Amino acid sequence: MTDPAAVERDAAEADSAFSHPAVAPDATASYGEHPDQVVEFYAPRGADRGPAPLVVLLHGGAWRAPYDRQHVTPLADFLARQGFAVANVEYRRGSSVPHQNAGGPVAGRWPETFDDVAAAMDALPGLAATALPQADVRRVVVTGHSAGGHLALWAAARHVLPSDSPWRLSAPPVLRGVVALAPIADFAVAEALGVCGGASAQLLGGESHFAARLPYADPAALLPTGIATTVVQGREDIVVPAAVAESYVAAAAKAGETVGLTLLDGIGHFPLIDPAADACAVVAEEISQLAW
Repeated sequence: MTDPAAVERDAAEADSAFSHPAVAPDATASYGEHPDQVVEFYAPRGADRGPAPLVVLLHGGAWRAPYDRQHVTPLADFLARQGFAVANVEYRRGSSVPHQNAGGPVAGRWPETFDDVAAAMDALPGLAATALPQADVRRVVVTGHSAGGHLALWAAARHVLPSDSPWRLSAPPVLRGVVALAPIADFAVAEALGVCGGASAQLLGGESHFAARLPYADPAALLPTGIATTVVQGREDIVVPAAVAESYVAAAAKAGETVGLTLLDGIGHFPLIDPAADACAVVAEEISQLAW
């Protein structure tokens, strides 16, 4: 049973993270015809330093429909104020129809969620050139929180997908690296822990498809990538426990790859995307280490 004090802390952290008003983008572009196939761009703030690294931001929310890109617009603005160009990517999420087992919205769509992230990543260099010319598409860092952390890791691993995957790239993506924030990075561990009410299995279409689709979707199965990767994780996270990130890092080591793991004491799930929290400054620094 979860400690009531931990639940209270998590609620307070969530309240703080979600208390910031949404920040409007500087430009918006579509990468497809569906209303969710959009990218919002934030220009780097402050003194002109020339072309700025592009941070691709993938929001979390257990891949579920009620959680869209709006809740990370304060983070996008925060990163823009650190001198980055930012692309806040939307993608199709689960249906709002309750899942028969979970009693809530279904997490993600198979294959549309993955279709969208792949299409957005492929379209971004061209979209940024038009919508945000300050962005240096030769210096791209992908970041994402929770379910978005999963998608960030997956986007960087498309070149190691099974050969029959429609999302497979023939060569590694042109990325400086990935900074995954409390990612759902190991689906087997996440399911064993009941993370987000079994969201990982729902994303893959349910338990009957879980094992077969795991090699196409699970970051822990897509290693090594050869892409510089750092995971930032709160030790006190009760939403996506640190054990999930630790399992992913261990799987990377077993595959012969070093993945950085920054564990933050006294921090739960939401401070990583909260511009008012010190943890958010740590996130910006980890991105800077890869981007500049």
